[in-house]
This record gives sequence, structure tokens and C-alpha cells, in this order.
Amino acid sequence: MTESTPMLVQIDEDKHWWFASRTRAILALLDKYAGPGKRGRRVLDVGAGAGNMMHNLAQYGDEIIGLEYNPKPIPVAHERGWDVRQGDATNMPFADAYFDIVALLDTVEHIKDERAVFSETFRVTKPGGTMIVTVPAFMWLWSHNDVINLHERRYTAPELRQKLEAAGWQVPYCGYNNFIVFPLGAGVILLRRWLGKEPDMASPHFDDDAYQVEMEPAPPWLNAILEGLGKVEVAMLKRWRLPWGTSVLAIAQKPGDDARR
Repeated sequence: MTESTPMLVQIDEDKHWWFASRTRAILALLDKYAGPGKRGRRVLDVGAGAGNMMHNLAQYGDEIIGLEYNPKPIPVAHERGWDVRQGDATNMPFADAYFDIVALLDTVEHIKDERAVFSETFRVTKPGGTMIVTVPAFMWLWSHNDVINLHERRYTAPELRQKLEAAGWQVPYCGYNNFIVFPLGAGVILLRRWLGKEPDMASPHFDDDAYQVEMEPAPPWLNAILEGLGKVEVAMLKRWRLPWGTSVLAIAQKPGDDARR
């Protein structure tokens, strides 16, 4: 482990505008489609890393478990008090129909066999259970940021919907996130590509031993503006399905009597 690695895993996602905006969108959709409250439910965070999202997901279940392929961030999760286990998302060490809610947050784009991931999450989810998925949007936005984050692909909303449905999921919601900042983000990537420069959207400090790539922090004033725009967008997302964005958000439900429409 390099000296920089502990710093990389300690990103304060609650304060970074991108993560804070994503979290608000995730919680809004879970409230709508899974319902608030714990009610004896079990929650699985696939690709949990150091457990950065688990305190947000814990409000939806009495038992929350994380699954992480890379062993390096797991001790940090344990220090934080989270039950994160090492395992493969294509072959999970859990019984059939064990979880009520599954979170697959910016994870499946890292895995070559996406079909196995969607099938395994389907297997471990109870009938009527809910999965929330987030992935990066549009292959034409592929950039240096995808390379250093070891992405395999980016998605469109129709593509993600089709792949989830092929695994047996019902998909009551599939749309985009980061709609408001999309023109700026896409413009920066396309301009840098036209100029022949790598989009400098993430920290250049990356090596084979690092297990989480740090997003560059915005200046406080800019972070506050972007986070404010994220709050506006969540209000929009609750009323409309947004037509574009830099991320795709989907709710998938396993057929069963308790599935919420």
C-alpha cells in the first residue's frame, strides 16, 4: 500500500457535491420504490469498498452487509463498524432470496461479466425485493476518468433497462442523473478531446496498489453551487424522468406480491 492510499479511501463523500447529489437521488428513489423504514429488512451493498455508503443504506434495514472484491478497503470498513465481506459479485456467498434491498452503485461497469452480476443480484434478492443501480452514462463520454477508474463500459438508460430485464428484473424506473451539469461536463470532455488533451477529471495519483481513485475536490464556493444544483435536480427527479445526464439510475424489482409499482 502506498502512502497516498489511506488518504484516497478517506474521501468525505457526504461533502463532495457529486457524491452528495448521487446519494440524494438514490435515497429519493429508494423511499419511493422500497419504502422508508427498516421493518426487519436485510440490505446488501455490492461493491461496498470502505463502506462509504453504508450509513445511508442502513436506514432501510436492520441488517446491512457489504460485499467487496478488493481486500484492501475492507479493514477500513471494519474500523468504521461495517460488516463488509470479501467476495465476487458474479458468484456471491449468500443464500437465495436473502436480501430485501440490494445496492449496486457504480460497480457493474468495473466487471467484465455484467450478465452474471445482474443474475446473481436477482438470485440473492427476495421476491418483491428492490435493487437500485447507478452506472456512468454514454460511451461517447468515455474519458481518462474511466481509464483510471478501471471501467469496462458506460451505459444508456435503454441499454441498462434491457440488460436488467434479460436477467428477470422488472424495471419501473430507469433514467439519468446529473442532468443540470451535463452540458458543462460533456462540453469539457469533448473540448479536451478535440484539443487532444486528456480530460483531467480525477486525481492523477494512481498506481496498481491504490484501491480508490480520488475525485478532485472543487473549491468550497463551487462545491456549494454544484451541490445546490443537485438538490434542485432531486426535486425534478421526483416528478419527471430526466432525459440525459452523466449517470444512469435504475430501480429493478424481483417479481413478487410485495413489489411496489
